[in-house]
Amino acid sequence: MGEPVAEREEARAPRAGRRMRPILDALLAFRFLTRLPGKGDLRDADLGRSCAWFPVPGAVMGGLVLVGARLAGTHVPPALGAVLVVAALAWMTGGLHLDGVADVFDGLGGGHGDRERILRIMRDSRIGALGATALALVLAAKAAATAELLGRGALWPLLVAPVVARFAVVPLVVLVPYAREEGLGRAFRGTAGVREIAVAAALAAGAVAAFAPASLAPTAVALAAAAGLAWTVHRRIGGLTGDAYGAAIELAEVALLAAAALR
Repeated sequence: MGEPVAEREEARAPRAGRRMRPILDALLAFRFLTRLPGKGDLRDADLGRSCAWFPVPGAVMGGLVLVGARLAGTHVPPALGAVLVVAALAWMTGGLHLDGVADVFDGLGGGHGDRERILRIMRDSRIGALGATALALVLAAKAAATAELLGRGALWPLLVAPVVARFAVVPLVVLVPYAREEGLGRAFRGTAGVREIAVAAALAAGAVAAFAPASLAPTAVALAAAAGLAWTVHRRIGGLTGDAYGAAIELAEVALLAAAALR
């Protein structure tokens, strides 16, 4: 007569869950990297797996601003279009990564080499002079580079930069120690591994390859910028923090745009 219906349904449930897992992990990546709301309790394993899909929100964000730039065409001056692109990217992330830029540079500049003081400043919600200056420079550089690209009609960096920048943080999450005893970043760090790096790399490589060879050198510059920031922060505090992850994303993004604009 075969196995009972209830047993067959129970057997199907784990298989269905495995099939849905990549989709759920990708949605979780959107939840943490964009303004997309989310709810419900999460396990550390869920957070770790979502790192593999970090380039996907970047591709959606980049695709949206690229389509907007194409639709605007010559109707919007490049300088104004660049401001709108930068504003749109900041809105889609809720300013999360930009906040990391300000906190990291405030901490590094005001901590005077004292690890605990650096961490304390980075956690402070107030922004200091160094953080404000770094934030203004990042936004200005991103807008200037984008204006140059729009003026030339070279739009591919608008798509590739958010993808590569969000991939760049995945190896940092997996390979570099987390500096705090607590924090959401520690959950990511504890459960993500080589598999997440490999999947994220494959996704990012697809976007880069689509515009090769022009995209290769700017991508290398972006990854070097993220690695350089990570090395600097790690040297000062013995690891990274969530703010450092956000700052690495922003620096990688602006580095790719600038490198593409200078070609």
